[in-house]
Amino acid sequence: MGAIIGDSVASPLIWAITIAIAVLVFTVDLAIIGRRPHEPSMKEVSTHLAIFVSMAIIFGICLFIFAEPHELSPDPGLEFFSGWLLEYSLSIDNLFIFIIIMANFNVPREYQQKVLMIGIVLALIMRAIFIVLGAAAINQYSWVFYVFGLFLVWTAYKLAKEGAEDEDDEYEENRLVKFAESHLPATSEWNGTKFFSIENGKRLITPMFLVVLTLGTTDLLFALDSIPAIYGVTKDPYLVFTANVFALMGLRQLYFLIGGLLQRLIYLSYGLAFLLLFIGVKLVLHAMHENELPFINGGEHITWAPDVPIWLSLVVIIGTLAITAIASLAVSRTMSDEETDARTGPRRDWEND
Repeated sequence: MGAIIGDSVASPLIWAITIAIAVLVFTVDLAIIGRRPHEPSMKEVSTHLAIFVSMAIIFGICLFIFAEPHELSPDPGLEFFSGWLLEYSLSIDNLFIFIIIMANFNVPREYQQKVLMIGIVLALIMRAIFIVLGAAAINQYSWVFYVFGLFLVWTAYKLAKEGAEDEDDEYEENRLVKFAESHLPATSEWNGTKFFSIENGKRLITPMFLVVLTLGTTDLLFALDSIPAIYGVTKDPYLVFTANVFALMGLRQLYFLIGGLLQRLIYLSYGLAFLLLFIGVKLVLHAMHENELPFINGGEHITWAPDVPIWLSLVVIIGTLAITAIASLAVSRTMSDEETDARTGPRRDWEND
């Protein structure tokens, strides 16, 4: 771990301060939500989201000014903004799944803030684990970029294929959740935001327990995609970590702010698929450029394989997100609610829930 932290724009002290601040922010946020469960107002979520986005922008500007370029990160500021936007876009897809999960479990609106916050904390933990593993693998084996790249290309194909198919199937719980439901004593009654309830002297799991279990297993799958993707725009684990932290910070507010609008992003899966394909190809090209595998080009670097510059990655990310959003909103505006539901699943009544 020490070697991983050392190969970064941040010193071990900066790493420690950053982790401490991140833990403090999420802990305080979770404590406040737990003390007073409520459905936030538009003013509340807009203010908090603006604060988190401003913090990310200020942090990126500070990297431009103070961070010294090094081998893993030749342009820290650009790499952070590229990673942050990429993780934000992938987190929106994560957010869409959160909506489906909470609709499936009929989570009361006043409890949704805590459910979201727990899901976001779990997502950060999962991603932190994969950041460390990814950094260790990259430090030891240059060929891991082949693995990351091909995995992202395959993921892009699956995502685009799913987007082209009808998505009006009912949400299906994973095996772990089904096992918990069938083997653990449970109650269908909510006990506030508590995981357990006592009935007739017997401890039972509540729907809250099952929701969090579902979110945790879902976060694990999303981490498998997001971490290889961001290592395609920066190899610095500190920038990978901070980009994920800032992307997840405003996710809860985004849920309440544009929850209904997410249903109109009908081309989101295609946009994300293109981004994953682009990053996947970029990783494969980088792996070819740094090639050491003896059965490829005799173990020699493939010098004609270009490294895609970070500024081009940033342009592609911003351009893809803009085109996806504009095209989705333009087309969905002319579609009926039934046609939109057939593509993205049933709508929620965000004003009256």
